[in-house]
Amino acid sequence: MPQMRLDKLLADLGVASRRELKEMIRRGAVTVDGVQERQPERKVDPERCAVAVNGVRVHYAAHHYYMLDKPAGVVTATEDREQKTVLDLVTPEMRRMGLFPVGRLDKDASGLLLLTDDGEFAHRVISPKSCVQKLYYTKVDGTPDEADAAAFADGLVLADGTRCLPAGLTPLGEGECLVAVTEGKYHQVKRMLASRGKPVLELRRLAIGALRIDESLGPGGFRELTQEDLCKLFCEPGMGN
Repeated sequence: MPQMRLDKLLADLGVASRRELKEMIRRGAVTVDGVQERQPERKVDPERCAVAVNGVRVHYAAHHYYMLDKPAGVVTATEDREQKTVLDLVTPEMRRMGLFPVGRLDKDASGLLLLTDDGEFAHRVISPKSCVQKLYYTKVDGTPDEADAAAFADGLVLADGTRCLPAGLTPLGEGECLVAVTEGKYHQVKRMLASRGKPVLELRRLAIGALRIDESLGPGGFRELTQEDLCKLFCEPGMGN
């Protein structure tokens, strides 16, 4: 791949700000192939050069991908002057990477949210043309039934004329169901269930494609996605799998 300035490479990894990195490099905190490098503008090959900061090897990646278990009460945004956002849950190093949330997850909803700095990837995940299924567990006021499932499968038309693509609904008993959609209109799952007389009381996203939330993370927890995770995003999932 093309060579990069040393300070830019480290900034892309979230090590520190460009200004801080210039000072770190000039005072000898960074080595390239085992040799102290004091020039921030030094060009390096990220794939071939061994770069270390304070003796710790760093590994370059063109883009970054994380899963977050979003808690209810947190806004899906990069910044907000009044409310806590999902980026307030991650480390300072991650915030310096330029991460942003992939798609929407309502403030009062919880569950799987992806964070990335890759715009093309984000578009592929959220575009209805990609047919990437998003699976939700919902608690509702009422008991979802097979008539609701059939209406979802046909494609609902909401009260304001909004047309929804065919979606999946699996009743789980009194007050519970699974909902699977391939688009992300504003408050879509809530509006679809409300149109069937089943207002949502609780909403949690369980999966995107075949990638399920890692329940061991706990509310506010996060981890980097593996290559296997990334492949699962674009697999065809089963409704209840």
